[in-house]
Amino acid sequence: MRLSQKITGFLHNGVSTLWYFAVMAVKENFRNYVGRAGRTEGALSDELALLANGPSLADELPRLLAGARAGCDFLAVNYFAEHEAFERLRPAYYVLSDPQFFRASAQRDRVAALYRTLARKVTWPMTLYVQYYNPERFDYHAALPNGRIRIVPFHTQPYRGFRRLEFWLYRHGLGSANFGTVIQHGEYIGLLLGYRTLHLYGVDHTLTEGLTVDRRNRLCRIDRHFYDDGRPAEAHPMYVNATCPPVPYTMASYMAELAELFRGHEVLRDYAASLGARIVNHTRTSMIDAYERAADDRPST
Repeated sequence: MRLSQKITGFLHNGVSTLWYFAVMAVKENFRNYVGRAGRTEGALSDELALLANGPSLADELPRLLAGARAGCDFLAVNYFAEHEAFERLRPAYYVLSDPQFFRASAQRDRVAALYRTLARKVTWPMTLYVQYYNPERFDYHAALPNGRIRIVPFHTQPYRGFRRLEFWLYRHGLGSANFGTVIQHGEYIGLLLGYRTLHLYGVDHTLTEGLTVDRRNRLCRIDRHFYDDGRPAEAHPMYVNATCPPVPYTMASYMAELAELFRGHEVLRDYAASLGARIVNHTRTSMIDAYERAADDRPST
């Protein structure tokens, strides 16, 4: 690398660092909420199984319910609580990071129903992780009147500068690689809590599958989840999360977001390695190429 490139890179990283600390000082703070709260009561394993909501989880759940990850702690996300497996697996951790869960959106009725489900079903100690960022001051405690659910915020302000400082921030619960999915936040939290091995299920990430552009030039996609009822799915216009009125994605903006999302997995892989931890992908159909694959779950060739 030439000297001019090194100088340019240093200046860019320096400006990014100053901007990050300024934003954190004004909009958030420097408290490591996840680290201070520690693990959920009774969560003692060195291994954590993370359950994303991709369609492949429907095939993986029977093995998990039969004890395939016996001895592991579990982390679930989004609408998993609506499935009957929720009360059988009794996850110690739950993550809700999508803006629809704390901002006004077209999904508000479904979100309200999810909070009622969580409040009713949880009869064991569980920690719910939510974004510290909460511009509309959504009251999680009012939505979840259940003393067994502990609510812990985590920081999501992106930092992209000096790598050593980046990982130092992660270790102290302060940074983010602009993670684009809730399961990435779950991985980050799992590493913060000291888990040595993370097992990923339902992380299909087939996010280009079913993309179309309709006659009104709207980007549409067939969005599938493991809890779908099996009926043929239809492509629907895609909108940026929790925007009122809805703001549609363009092909360019969506592809740029996907590139950043998959880069986030590479950052998590490298961060885990720096801690001596492993992230193992058990999803046979997964498009994530950053993590090691479980021996029995590698895609066939």
